[in-house]
Amino acid sequence: MDTTKKFVITINREIGSGGGSIGRELAKRLGVDFVDKAIVETLTKKFDLSVEEIEKLKAEKFNWWNEVANTYVNRYYMSERFDLDTIVPTTENIFKVESQVLREIAAQGSCVIAGRSGFYIFRDEPNSVKIFIQSTKEKRLAHIMEKRNVSSDKAEKIIQKVDEGRENYTKKFSGTSRYDTRNYDLAINVANMTTDEAVDLILKFIEMKK
Repeated sequence: MDTTKKFVITINREIGSGGGSIGRELAKRLGVDFVDKAIVETLTKKFDLSVEEIEKLKAEKFNWWNEVANTYVNRYYMSERFDLDTIVPTTENIFKVESQVLREIAAQGSCVIAGRSGFYIFRDEPNSVKIFIQSTKEKRLAHIMEKRNVSSDKAEKIIQKVDEGRENYTKKFSGTSRYDTRNYDLAINVANMTTDEAVDLILKFIEMKK
């Protein structure tokens, strides 16, 4: 991947792995936008977009994503305002709209995209890296217990629900499992890494791909 040209990095991750924080820090170090589930949902809900309406926005304003980001999205720290692990209803229209939103965001400039079956949506993007981040169950449980202030039993139920929901969503629209490492350029277990160490590893991998 050539970071001197427009690129896209997709990150799929297990809940509780810290993949969101890793993606955000990676984007920060690369100096590009970080796009997560909450931002996409905010755009589709706030503007009640359809694929046709997105095309209309494109015709009216070429840099529509930057305008939205500057006037609305960047006012909030999205992970504090939305439950990032809510399972979105898997209707075909939602998938089509979100896929189109992500493609248009990526068309405006380099970015790091977390979740939303990004590995599949950008499967034919030549200047890209697809990453899968996972961790041990023990570390995932500890992360969720601390983050959400819940018991071990509650954290385990959250993991089970979200894992099943994300897997079903991915299979429905991509026809493949999110755990199939052939979908990614890099799959890493970050159980014994800090956020910075994981980002360092990803950046080294990107450098190797140049």
